[in-house]
Amino acid sequence: MVRLGQRLNDRYLVEELIGEGATSAVYRGTDTVLRRAVAIKVLHPHVHATTRQRFEQEAQASAKLNHPNIMMIFDRGRDRDDYYLVVELVRGKPLYEYIPCNPETAAQLGSQICLALDYAHRAGIIHRDIKPANIYVTPENTIKIMDFGLAIPIDGSQKRLTAHGSIIGTPAYLSPEQAQGKPLDPRTDLYSLGVVLYEMVTGQLPFDADDITSILIQQVNKAPVPPSQLVRDLPHSLEAVILKALEKKPEQRFSTALEMAAALDAVFKQPAASTGAVTMEARSKPRIRAVLADDHPSLRTPLAAYLELSGEIVVVAEAGDGYEAIEACRQHQPDVLLLDLNMPNLSGLDALPQIKRLSPNSKVLVLTARDETPYIMRALRSGANGYILKTATEQEVVSAVKDVYEGSTVLGQGVAERVVEGLRSMDRSDPLNEQEHAVLRCVAAGFEENDQIAARLGIEESSVPRLLKNAIDKLGVKSRSEAALMALRAGWISMEDVRNLTG
Repeated sequence: MVRLGQRLNDRYLVEELIGEGATSAVYRGTDTVLRRAVAIKVLHPHVHATTRQRFEQEAQASAKLNHPNIMMIFDRGRDRDDYYLVVELVRGKPLYEYIPCNPETAAQLGSQICLALDYAHRAGIIHRDIKPANIYVTPENTIKIMDFGLAIPIDGSQKRLTAHGSIIGTPAYLSPEQAQGKPLDPRTDLYSLGVVLYEMVTGQLPFDADDITSILIQQVNKAPVPPSQLVRDLPHSLEAVILKALEKKPEQRFSTALEMAAALDAVFKQPAASTGAVTMEARSKPRIRAVLADDHPSLRTPLAAYLELSGEIVVVAEAGDGYEAIEACRQHQPDVLLLDLNMPNLSGLDALPQIKRLSPNSKVLVLTARDETPYIMRALRSGANGYILKTATEQEVVSAVKDVYEGSTVLGQGVAERVVEGLRSMDRSDPLNEQEHAVLRCVAAGFEENDQIAARLGIEESSVPRLLKNAIDKLGVKSRSEAALMALRAGWISMEDVRNLTG
């Protein structure tokens, strides 16, 4: 564990903690050989091997890049058990603090991001995680792109790194092809930038929902609301750039980031300027208020103590079943709820919808032994912000709590692959036949009894359970209501048809 005042490899003096994430901490420091201020990014001890691999990947990717709009890396090393990167110390604020902004600022900053991406792409690197949190703006209004931890080469060697605590990008900023786990090219970054620009000018995301799967389905299938419908007097040329970047098919987007930069420059005819930059501002973090819900005191008690020992989390309540979890969240309105799924009296899965209703601002991190796809998909659809398994270490749980609190989606080892597989199956053509459509329309319209559905459709009552079971099995859900909801979201049945049944 790095200490303030320590010299890493007798060269880099660690002076002040200026930021910390799930897998690493960033310190202000000094290169005592070259006598310059630097930032030192140190990997947390005992992280998963894949995290160390990604840390190394970030170093290798960033080392290839020397551009005024990309944070520079100076060195990488290991001091005993501490892995570290030495990088440029950037003074400024994250881009999300500028959202929303006026169209001219969005175009000017967006053009700089394009120039940085064009340079990275020509160097053979796809960033894969373009979002406001990974972009800083200096006091001189210069963009700095950071965090190449998810970057991959454009040479076909796109081995996917998935491990506990890994985040499959950020759902709101993923391209359709990335959401489906398809091969990527540089145009995936242009889509993500399109999402960022949309958010900059409108103050809201083009695709948003209460659950992860719905967001990703929208990324794949839904057209965005034109930003001009949300912002008065938005230049048509800027809207055209944003919507072109958000095309579902990569071939319909800009062919290169440089082409997109030129289009942004043309909006106000003011090419972006790049300048140098020097230091990063520290940001204080409040302690995270957590509720821990698990029916096993032998797990709950030591985990609560470990969360408290982190110094960043305070456990405000514990719960032993779903009813207690609901009451604890209603009373305390925690920042994060750690929720087991299998609990007596009322399961975590059954409690989750009511928890989200009574405590809508609480993030929910599922901590469970259940790794089956139906559990995962149902929890995420019900509003869970993360899903990890009880095989995780205590430090990994702490990291996951911090991640979901900061707005990231955390998927444990093996969970990410199941989500991607589930999304691929959702993206296939409609698996239901017309009779199955019909019974699900009735369910969506509120017909609860089989005889009601049979009478409404003019079919034998005995055929209704069979049709519903077929639909449930095909969609991989657990109930008729879930099947109806999924069919509505996928567009296989329409709300207009549902309303006609009740009219």
